[in-house]
Amino acid sequence: MSGSKKIPQGQYLFREGDPPDAMYVLKSGKLAVTKTKQTSEIILAEIGPGAMVGEMAFFDNKARSASVKALKDTEVIALPYKALHAQFAQFPEWAKAIMRTVNDHLRAANARIKSMEKGGDEDVVFPPHTMTKLMAILGFVAFRYGEKISENEIIVPSGTLRNYTIQVFFEATNKMQKLMNILVEQGYLKIEDLGEGKQKLTVLNLKFIFQFTEWYNEWLFKKETDQITIKEEQVPILDGVLHFAKKSTRNDKGQVKLNLTQIQADSAAEVGLAIKSTDLEALVSLGFLSEKVMDGSNVTSIAQVEELEKIMPCWKLIYALKKVPKD
Repeated sequence: MSGSKKIPQGQYLFREGDPPDAMYVLKSGKLAVTKTKQTSEIILAEIGPGAMVGEMAFFDNKARSASVKALKDTEVIALPYKALHAQFAQFPEWAKAIMRTVNDHLRAANARIKSMEKGGDEDVVFPPHTMTKLMAILGFVAFRYGEKISENEIIVPSGTLRNYTIQVFFEATNKMQKLMNILVEQGYLKIEDLGEGKQKLTVLNLKFIFQFTEWYNEWLFKKETDQITIKEEQVPILDGVLHFAKKSTRNDKGQVKLNLTQIQADSAAEVGLAIKSTDLEALVSLGFLSEKVMDGSNVTSIAQVEELEKIMPCWKLIYALKKVPKD
């Protein structure tokens, strides 16, 4: 029999995995639909007066797919399945079929979300387009909903970021967390643990978040013959070249004349890496250095410094994400 039921703030109406017996209409107060993730609990949705909860199990009698708890003192009206089934039996068959189909689709969507929460079945944690998607989500939420501290520093609402990640873009929240951990290591993000599974997120360089997303997305959609790829072993070599380039004056095209002879002689002492002639020739073939020219007793070249400064942080992030192990 239907009836009123009161749930004090913080108490559960039902928990994930419980056997179902009724659906509920929220009369007053506020409920949260939650799922447990490791040692924390994430809120999937909040429900206000007039809304219904617990209706999915009416059709298949499956265990509760999520927990529901009161965010404040709440009163619900219970609608037992037994009484509802007697009324449902009088529905036309076509109406029953439609309702069961909608319910099946919802179950399938929930199963997909659950799979994403576990990281999915991909061979790698961060396929290329996943990198751009997650960075775009982070950048969008920071720009649209963040609290601006300075031109590039923004406090990001972690709850909004989580909701956009899994509910809007159907990406795994644990992947977003792993991405953010790498961004912390590389100095683009700060994470402060507030306890009880809560975090304070501060983007330290929003410009880079957008720059990476735009550059890598464009790179991915280029013809393979037009893609210029920096190999992982070339990253420290280019870092060393940039070290020497920053000591020189740039022209109006963002270019610098480099003394390659000096770089080979001094690189081990200054950057901890012995840069060889063959390393520099590889950079010439990639177009980051111009053809070598003899200038007296020295070999010189022109470096595309602005282009290197733009793409080097991107390649560092790509290779860091490629090394993230699956759980």
